[in-house]
Amino acid sequence: MLWKSALAGLLLLPGYGSGIDGALDIGARRELFVDRYLIERLDGVRLKLHEPRDEGEVLRYDQPWEGPFCAYNTVIYDGDLFRLYYRGKVVSARDGVGEVACYAESRDGVHWVKPKLGLFEAAGSRENNIVLATAGVTHNFSPFLDTRPGVPPAERFKALGGLHDKKEPARGLRALVSADGLRWKPFRDEPVITQGAFDSQNVSFWSAAEQRYICLLRIFAPGPATVPGKKPPSLRTVARTTSADFIHWSEPEPMRFEPAQEVNLYTTQTHPYFRAPHLLIATAARFMPGRQALTAAEVLQIQAGAAYFKDASDAVLLTSRDGRTYQQTFREALIRPGLRPNEWVSRTGYPALNVVQTGANEMSLYVNQDYTQPTAHLRRYALRLDGFASVNAPYEGGEFTTKPLRFSGRQLLLNFATSAAGSIRVEIQNSDGQPLPGFAAADCKEIFGNRLEWPVSWKGGDLAKLAGQSVRLRFVMKDADVYALQFAPTEGK
Repeated sequence: MLWKSALAGLLLLPGYGSGIDGALDIGARRELFVDRYLIERLDGVRLKLHEPRDEGEVLRYDQPWEGPFCAYNTVIYDGDLFRLYYRGKVVSARDGVGEVACYAESRDGVHWVKPKLGLFEAAGSRENNIVLATAGVTHNFSPFLDTRPGVPPAERFKALGGLHDKKEPARGLRALVSADGLRWKPFRDEPVITQGAFDSQNVSFWSAAEQRYICLLRIFAPGPATVPGKKPPSLRTVARTTSADFIHWSEPEPMRFEPAQEVNLYTTQTHPYFRAPHLLIATAARFMPGRQALTAAEVLQIQAGAAYFKDASDAVLLTSRDGRTYQQTFREALIRPGLRPNEWVSRTGYPALNVVQTGANEMSLYVNQDYTQPTAHLRRYALRLDGFASVNAPYEGGEFTTKPLRFSGRQLLLNFATSAAGSIRVEIQNSDGQPLPGFAAADCKEIFGNRLEWPVSWKGGDLAKLAGQSVRLRFVMKDADVYALQFAPTEGK
C-alpha cells in the first residue's frame, strides 16, 4: 500500500527512524537537545531555549540602490569566505518593481564589505554591489551553495526567486545557477515551481538525508477558528516540494506542525544545521498583524514607513528531523524585539537564512532590523556552538533518561556547561533501565566546567564493547546545561 511504502521511506531517513526493537540508531552523529527526540523522561529538569547575544549592527543598507525596504537576507559560508545576499529596494512599490539583489562579503562574519562588482548599472554607475537585476526574480531571491556530490562547477550555486501575483504571466519561482556566486544565469526560461503563494523568502537546499533538493515555500491555509460560525482568517504557512534535478518539482504538500500552528510564519529560514546536517533548523519570522506597540510620537521619531507600524514580529526556533514536520518545542521567542522602538515595526526582526560558525566556540545568526526606516540594517546575534537549547537542571538537581538508542564509537562527548558548584554524571543502562556494570552513575567521573566536546569517563573503560547494543543514557545533573552529545568513532577526538 502507498502509505506503507511512504512510511518505510520516512523511517530510513537518518536521525528519524528506529530499529526493529524500537531503539534509535544515532550512530556517531551529533545530536542536539532542541526537541524531545532522544528524551524519554524528565525529572526535575527542563528543556530550555537560549537567548542569542546581540552583537550589534554589522551592515547598513545605505546605498542609493538599497534603502529601507532591504529584506530577505541569506548568509552562505563558502570555504574561508562569508557571502551575504539581500534585496535592495528604495521605496515601497508593487512587488517586482525597483528591486535588485545585492551582495556583501566577510572573512570573519563580523566585518563586512560591499565590493564594487561592475555587473549592473545603478544611480548612473556600475560601481556597486548588485549581482542581479532581473525583474521579479530579485523580489525574494534566495541562493544556496549546492553540496550535492558531483554537482557541475557551473551550477555550484543555485537559487530560486519569483513573483506571486496571479496577474503576472510569469508567476512562480524561477531557478538560477552560478559558478562563482556573483554572475547568475537562468537554469530554465520558465518558472520551475508554479503552485504556491511565494510572497516570502522561499528557501531551498540539497538534502543529503533524502538525496533530493527541498524547497520550503509560502502558502496560505485556514487559521484556527476564533469566532464561532465565522470563517477563520488565512494563515501564512509552509509547504514543501522536492526535486532530483532542481527543474522538475513535486506537487507541494503542506508541512505539519507539532503542536498545531496558531500564528503567521512569514519566513522559515529552514536549513540543515552545519554540525548535524540530518537536523533541520528553522529560525522563523513570526508575524503578528494588528499588534501595534508604538505610539504616534514613536512612529514620527523613527520615521517608519506608512502602514508599516501597525504589526509586530519576532523570531522563533523550529526544528525538523523528517523534513515533513516542524517541531515547535519552544513557543516563546528566540529573539524578542528590544527596547528600541525601531524594532517594533512591521516586518522587522526577520532572521537571515542560515546559521554559520564565526569563531572557535561561536555561531551567528543575522537579523534584518529597522525595516522601512532610515536606520535599516543587518544585525548579528551569537550563540555557543550547538547552543540553541539545552536540558537544564537547577541548583537543586534533577535527571533525565533517554529512549533506547544504538550508537557506534568508543567514547561519549558532551557539549555542556555547569556552575562552579554544578555537576553532571552519566549512567549507561540496558534497554530495561538497569545500570550496566562499570557504567553506573557512581562509576562516572564527575563532570563540571564549560566544554564543547568533553569525553565522559567510567570505571568500565571505553564504550567499544557497548557499540551496537540497545542502551539508555541517564543524566544526573545539578546547576547544569547539556546542549548536545556525540559518540566519537575513535579515542582522542
